[in-house]
Amino acid sequence: MATHPLAPDWLALPDDANDLGDGLFSANTERDQYGQIQVAGVTAGELVETFGTPLYVVDEADARARAARTLAAFRSAVTARAESAARAGSVSRAGSAPEAPAGSDSGAAGSGDTPRVPDVTIYYAAKAFLSAEVARWMIDEGLNIDVCSGGELALALAAGAPAARLGFHGNNKSLAEIERAVAAGIGTIVLDSLEEIERVAEASARHGRRQGVRLRVNSGVHAHTHEFLATSHEDQKFGLPLTDTAAAVAQIRSHDSLDFRGLHCHIGSQIFDASGFGESAARLLVAHRELLEGGPVPELNLGGGFGIAYTTADDPQPIEQIAAGIADAVFRAAADLGVEVPNLAFEPGRSIIGPAGMTLYTVGTRKDVQVAGDDGSSSVRRYLSVDGGMSDNARPALYGADYSVRLANRVSDAPAALVRLAGKHCESGDIVVNADFLPGDAASGDIVAVPATGAYCWSLASNYNYLGRPAVVAVVDGTARVIVRGETEAELLARDAGLDAR
Repeated sequence: MATHPLAPDWLALPDDANDLGDGLFSANTERDQYGQIQVAGVTAGELVETFGTPLYVVDEADARARAARTLAAFRSAVTARAESAARAGSVSRAGSAPEAPAGSDSGAAGSGDTPRVPDVTIYYAAKAFLSAEVARWMIDEGLNIDVCSGGELALALAAGAPAARLGFHGNNKSLAEIERAVAAGIGTIVLDSLEEIERVAEASARHGRRQGVRLRVNSGVHAHTHEFLATSHEDQKFGLPLTDTAAAVAQIRSHDSLDFRGLHCHIGSQIFDASGFGESAARLLVAHRELLEGGPVPELNLGGGFGIAYTTADDPQPIEQIAAGIADAVFRAAADLGVEVPNLAFEPGRSIIGPAGMTLYTVGTRKDVQVAGDDGSSSVRRYLSVDGGMSDNARPALYGADYSVRLANRVSDAPAALVRLAGKHCESGDIVVNADFLPGDAASGDIVAVPATGAYCWSLASNYNYLGRPAVVAVVDGTARVIVRGETEAELLARDAGLDAR
């Protein structure tokens, strides 16, 4: 329970307000012998002295490791489940599996005693955070990349990502975006509406291509997260209802210029276990079985949304456990339906880049505010205001998202004090961290670190109040380098055509 009347119930008074907490910061973040937070051997003080604040900092080795670990986890889980199914005699050669529908491949095993192992593809969801360097990291670690706009497509291609390893999402792709994607030779386009089927088919025919496509559908399963993040309700802008799947796929198959790869579904974000994915997969496989009667359906894409720890109250399962749970559910559902397990694809973003990032700020002012309680009592809420805010992290204002904060330039023996980390913008809702404990002497001039800001912070950043977006710095092996330059006032002014007129 909370030990301060203004603290949320989940926030406990820490034994040590200097402790970085389990799983909040990247794997290579620690305190040095002088008490400073350091990332991969570079201290917060060095980073601030060189690059200033606010500053996004990304632990490159951590991001790469999370990408590789995610791919390995799903491939290992699928392989283990395929081998287990073969040992259990559930393959068609043993005669225990029901006859597969027309259009499916033959059984769950290959020739001889070697079980067929479905392929696994991991797409990095670029919307979480995309830069040329990050795109290269993901390709290097064996991942594909999922883009959602012409701009993301352009950046991924410019960074050297092979077009065949890109997927294109979006509920309203423009004709120009579709044309560019098809012309570039993009691997797959996720179709989000009946109109889009015709648009992609026409573009593919013009370019003499047979374009790989998936159909996004809504399984009716949604994650137990904030309403704005639940993107698998029926009444929403993405995808088609499962009841419309057969007609939509028939329309796709009517075009020689389209190559139907399978169904796609996204059930939400910040999901901590496999249960929702399992239920969604079971529903999708029912539709998958029906589609097999009309032709091959080689793949099933179950989306992403794997959660991370933003606060000490968050406890996401390890990716290996989630992967094993999803694989179990998919193989079980496929066996019940008598279909071969298709190749599988997933689209994580936050779980790869989120924990690898943190944001550094400099504290400007401290203000204690008396807050009256319903019982007539009064408590103090301490506001620490920093030199950034909703322009570099919009998620608290958009979603009420919670974050944590730690003193970055030193440690302190001062008793822990409840603080609210506020931004500098002209909005009462400009809060970076709603509630956390810092040493009670945290004050002007201190550097503070907010962990787990690698995803959806730079991507959602703005120039509100005419602040330039901060730089992004990657740190690895004791060296820091800028991977996205920060914006200067001169650059912002240069965009104002009215100044040219004067």
